[in-house]
Amino acid sequence: HAVSTDLMHWQNLPIALYPDSLGYIFSGGAVIDWKNSSGFGTPSNPPMVAFFTYHNPVIAQSNGIDVESQAIAYSLDKGRSWTKFAGNPVIKNPGIRDFRDPNVIWHEKSQTWVLALAATDRLFIYNSTNLRDWEKVSEFGADAGNHDGVWECPDLFPLRINGEEKWVLLQNINPGHPNGGSGTQYFIGDFDGKIFSNDNPPEVQLWLDYGKDNYAGVTWSNAPDKTGQRTFIGWMGNWQYAQQVPTHPWRSAMTLPRLLQLVDSEVGLRLASIPVPTVTTIRKEAVAYSRGEHKENLSLLTNISEHNGLYEVQLEMEKPESGELKLEIFNAVGDVLFIGYNVDQNEYFVDRLTAGVSDFSEDFAGKHVAPCYYQAEIVKMHMFFDVSSVELFADDGRTVMTEIFFPSEPYTDIIVHASEEKPLRMIRGRVFELGSSW
Repeated sequence: HAVSTDLMHWQNLPIALYPDSLGYIFSGGAVIDWKNSSGFGTPSNPPMVAFFTYHNPVIAQSNGIDVESQAIAYSLDKGRSWTKFAGNPVIKNPGIRDFRDPNVIWHEKSQTWVLALAATDRLFIYNSTNLRDWEKVSEFGADAGNHDGVWECPDLFPLRINGEEKWVLLQNINPGHPNGGSGTQYFIGDFDGKIFSNDNPPEVQLWLDYGKDNYAGVTWSNAPDKTGQRTFIGWMGNWQYAQQVPTHPWRSAMTLPRLLQLVDSEVGLRLASIPVPTVTTIRKEAVAYSRGEHKENLSLLTNISEHNGLYEVQLEMEKPESGELKLEIFNAVGDVLFIGYNVDQNEYFVDRLTAGVSDFSEDFAGKHVAPCYYQAEIVKMHMFFDVSSVELFADDGRTVMTEIFFPSEPYTDIIVHASEEKPLRMIRGRVFELGSSW
């Protein structure tokens, strides 16, 4: 359990929920029961109610089917202590082995609680009036989206665009991502409290993040939503190699918190991601680059070892007629990461073939690509570098890529290349040194 007042600086608290005789504690979500419909609190002190999956290791080891069930716990002190409901599980296993990750929202129009649950390769939707007793009301996804793997960690929420309310369903899948392994697909449509209707044809696949390392993210319920946005944070990893990464004593990290918003594109509505505004609180020194032509490669950083690999880079460049705009990020021992935009393919890419240690998994090294949905004469790249990760928000978050890497020592240099003979045309650019969020 960790808490924050700005989503950037976090305080670790003791573990909130421990395993018990019903099993391990797997993913879920939490809501504030403002009207005390559950009866766990009082009108003056409404309970926080957490939903989670019990995963029973004994049944799993015996190859049983009913491994997972859904349960609740409640808190009356802002999540500092929790009481598990004596009537758990509140949703028993119906005979499905992969049956997990409850996500709950309050649906105002129908005045009911809604629980979204992943069931093998589709979504189950349940309703309740008291958060204890649940009725299954519909299914979604049997003939929609990607089915190359198991569906996990659903998230259903409304967003507004052009004065209209639309509903977004995040649906993680492992495997099935376009660049391999686990990833987050999404659907846009309508929801009446019981049935989710997809706006796109069933074969259309939309992906929240085209990088290899953003999975199982969730958004906040009951958080203020005054701007038609939703706050999201994901797990920076991929199940292809998550348990083999060369780190010690830690393993994995979370993405930067992001605001999700719907945007128009030439191919319809799409989901864009941008960093939360409070990312500015970790900025330190800055270097600015103004408009101009650069006949040779442009050096953004040179041998700045004291920064320890923590940078924010903002670039706006005129789109060349052909070839690539490419950042080369490297260190003195020969580790090189490439990030860029390919004009001819109209796609962004992250190339970590030579970025550092990769022999722990044959699925790790590679060049990964992402389609560009935004037709403009300007290439916008907003990047956050940590020692072992980059988060790329291109074209105001219309294309996003999150990737991890393991250089032998922190990167110290960044050079911008253009592959055509004409000069590199910079519109504006800024490089910030970043401080720690801890």
